[in-house]
Amino acid sequence: MLTTLIDKQDNFEVVRDKIAQILANEVAEQKILAVAAAKDPNDWDMKIFTERSNPWEQFLDDPIPGQDRSPIINVWFDSQTFPQNVGDTVERQRAEGIFNIDCYGYAVSADVVAGGHAPGDKAAAIEAQRAFRLVRNILMAAIYTYLDLRGTVAGRWPQSVEVFQPEINGRSVQQIVAARMVLRVTYNEFSPQVEPVDLELVSVDVKRSEDGSILAETDYDFTT
Repeated sequence: MLTTLIDKQDNFEVVRDKIAQILANEVAEQKILAVAAAKDPNDWDMKIFTERSNPWEQFLDDPIPGQDRSPIINVWFDSQTFPQNVGDTVERQRAEGIFNIDCYGYAVSADVVAGGHAPGDKAAAIEAQRAFRLVRNILMAAIYTYLDLRGTVAGRWPQSVEVFQPEINGRSVQQIVAARMVLRVTYNEFSPQVEPVDLELVSVDVKRSEDGSILAETDYDFTT
């Protein structure tokens, strides 16, 4: 019988939380860079969640004056496989994990003052694609080759992108469009099957706001 209490996170959980934290930190940094470039920082604003089934529910009660319509990013673990030709049967298994990163855009149809109509579905699609563009560029930047988990993560690669409309009771939700980026990450998983050796502890401490969104942890010096 095992004599070790299993009270740790598996690395698929660590990787998921790290992806969300990287996105939150970089979105905050992009907003600062936008201000420095004399651009509207709201164009880079996004809310980051993990493991939500319908993070876009806040949009269903719109229109509410002043409501935040920033794109929503939801990072969730999908699946993983364990190739038998990599790792060992005792304590270390090489895993290939699939993480879905859903980017939700929302917009409301409006009449154009100069004449005509601005459809909400088109604007929502553009918002979702803008959010996906930011996500892909962040996660595929060279500094995140190992997702800040070098020694645990061996690599990451975008597997596919799919655009869809979320549904409620089998019906598409109007004015919301999502782009799903499927990210494949290769990493090690460990099991307490032998007398353990000293390994670097890998964990991610995620801070959340009251609505559950991920908060950035980057420190900034605003002194001049």
